[in-house]
Amino acid sequence: MQTALPTRRLGTGGPEITTVGFGAWAVGGGDWAFAWGPQDDVLSIQAIRHAVSRGVNWIDTAAVYGYGHSEEVVGRALADIPRAERPLVFTKCGLRWNDGDRMSQPVRDSSPARVRAECEASLKRLRTDAIDLYQFHWPDESGTPVEDSWEALRNLVTEGKVRWAGVSNYDVPRLEACAARGHVQSLQPPFSMVRRDAGDSQIPWCAGHGTGVIVYSPMQSGLLTGSFTAERVAALPADDWRRRGPEFQSPRLERNLALRDALVPIAAKHGVSVAAIAVAWTLRWPITAAIVGARSPEQVDGWIAAAAVTLDAQDLATIEAAIARTGAGSGPVTPPTA
Repeated sequence: MQTALPTRRLGTGGPEITTVGFGAWAVGGGDWAFAWGPQDDVLSIQAIRHAVSRGVNWIDTAAVYGYGHSEEVVGRALADIPRAERPLVFTKCGLRWNDGDRMSQPVRDSSPARVRAECEASLKRLRTDAIDLYQFHWPDESGTPVEDSWEALRNLVTEGKVRWAGVSNYDVPRLEACAARGHVQSLQPPFSMVRRDAGDSQIPWCAGHGTGVIVYSPMQSGLLTGSFTAERVAALPADDWRRRGPEFQSPRLERNLALRDALVPIAAKHGVSVAAIAVAWTLRWPITAAIVGARSPEQVDGWIAAAAVTLDAQDLATIEAAIARTGAGSGPVTPPTA
């Protein structure tokens, strides 16, 4: 039995999507450059199906997550769900990896030939005939002009292989270059109480151009959850990218955890988890939705309440004061909608 969750429209003429979506980065499993450590595929499938049963109507993945494995898991998870009840599937392209050296950095390649080849491979892994939202994962570093990449993506929309086209991790100049050739349906930037910089650049641009925004890492990759500790960082698997992530290193780690601790009374006030408060804060900004990862049904239950939480002026003031006191992160601290 699905539960109704709030929805917002993704950009001009886009689909109505729930304000929280399932992020499938971690379910790509271990043994690759940006893994989250080993993962149980059975649990991953259970987590995806549980999120759908709780009302989540979109899944975000990418070809590079586990070098195709995340898309395969998503495809398996959705295969037995009746088509009318399946969530939308968003994926990304533009990272070329080396199967012979899985820990090497993928190359940022959004050349037209690469975009088309990745689309065909993703369609097969996802077991679908069309990708609902197809996005460039990172700006190209192969020498391909952004206009040529964007034209290739728009051609896939014309052909019906892709329903909507968007970008991820693009700055405003690149957004403008794409928009000059055709509407940008969505942007996917990093955004959390710690990484706030998009709040005074890309997010306002998108609001003025009818471009939807789906933010990633709203819990700062687990730091803004009740279970994270310095000891847990030290115990992360060797192939968990967070071991080398800047926000997981001292002195940032201590600042981020102090900010997390300041959320505890707000979470108690609303009767939800600290993770839900972290996600709810991003939803107070002029964005469409937040991508929230999970590797088990229990993790889904930990953050899904964020969709129904409305932080009031007192909550926002408490968070603003905590950011100032801890010195965590950078960027604007007050949502313009507050």
